Amino acid sequence: MQKKPLIVLAIGVFGILNTEMGIIGILPQIAAQYGVSLTTAGLLVSLFALAIAVAGPVLPMLLSRFERKKILVAVLALFTAANFIAALADDFYTLLAAHVLPAFLHPVFVSFALAAAADFAGRREDVPKAVAIVLIGVSTGMVLGVPLAGLLADAFSLQVSLLFFAVVTLAALAATVVFIPQLPKAQRVSYGSQLGVLKEKQLWLALTGVVVLNGSVFGVFSYVSSYLAEVLGLPAQLASALLLVYGLMNILGNAIAGKGLAAKPERFIALQPAVIIALYVLLLVAGSSAVFAAALVVLWGIAAGMVCNTIQYWVSSAAPKAPEFANGLYLTAANIGTSAAAIFCGFFIDGLGIWAAPLGGIVLAAAAEVCVYLKIRLRRDEKTACPLTHEGETA
Repeated sequence: MQKKPLIVLAIGVFGILNTEMGIIGILPQIAAQYGVSLTTAGLLVSLFALAIAVAGPVLPMLLSRFERKKILVAVLALFTAANFIAALADDFYTLLAAHVLPAFLHPVFVSFALAAAADFAGRREDVPKAVAIVLIGVSTGMVLGVPLAGLLADAFSLQVSLLFFAVVTLAALAATVVFIPQLPKAQRVSYGSQLGVLKEKQLWLALTGVVVLNGSVFGVFSYVSSYLAEVLGLPAQLASALLLVYGLMNILGNAIAGKGLAAKPERFIALQPAVIIALYVLLLVAGSSAVFAAALVVLWGIAAGMVCNTIQYWVSSAAPKAPEFANGLYLTAANIGTSAAAIFCGFFIDGLGIWAAPLGGIVLAAAAEVCVYLKIRLRRDEKTACPLTHEGETA
């Protein structure tokens, strides 16, 4: 397994995720600087996410016939240019356009990076480990983007914080040009053949599983700050520190998942929803025990990192002949799961109070376990019906 290119890919993914998530940490400063409401500033987040959801299933497929390194370099160059324009913007709507327009290429970069990770894995059984290294870039981008952007804005200026996004993507661009070797073109697959994977029942079970399993994590996490403050009574600084630890544990979860998926994929995938359910049940019975709940949040962080790898593997293994398209579908399903689950868990909060947020996660995780069972059963039925076609495939 070639680790240096994988680390470079992880840095690139970090740069893209840092651009997406970091803006959350400086929304109040943007609103004040440009004289807009906080709700208007929030368009930087919501429109970015909408662009990802729209482009996710389409652009990776349309660009799949091009050499992967060229696409990776082109996307990073565009993000870098847009980030510099955003940092120098004189008005809010220039900033908005510069920030949101590159977002359509977000799923392209992540999809191609994950597909390239398989090229650098060497052996087929090492692919989950290679993908896990790249997905560390996702975890670090989500964990470090918000606090780093906020710290830079508070210590220096909003412009310095925005320039930070550009510097990171510029560094990733330089590393990609220098350290990523020219990759062979992916085996050319017609658009019709790629769209043909949508006929596969396994793929739809996997996508449904991604929506509910990712939702079981992030639907509850959307309300975690309020949960820590109102249910556990933690002061704001301690809650922030705990959430940082949660994010760092995502990285450990990535590494664990890489090994688990490489060794026993079916068993490892089947365990994910059960682990989430167990953690939420324990969180519900933790009551006002802050120490016990804090330990559970740390374990939850590890589980969330494992879920990130699991759902990507789940979709990509269901459509191995169209990796870019499959990864684009995975990103869209994951974003849908995050958004819809926040609303779903909100129903429990509206009816019972903030303490009930984990109940929504339990329901979603249980639905994910059903998807796991049905997918494994379908796969085994297909192997029995046509053993030669599925020989050597993984779960």
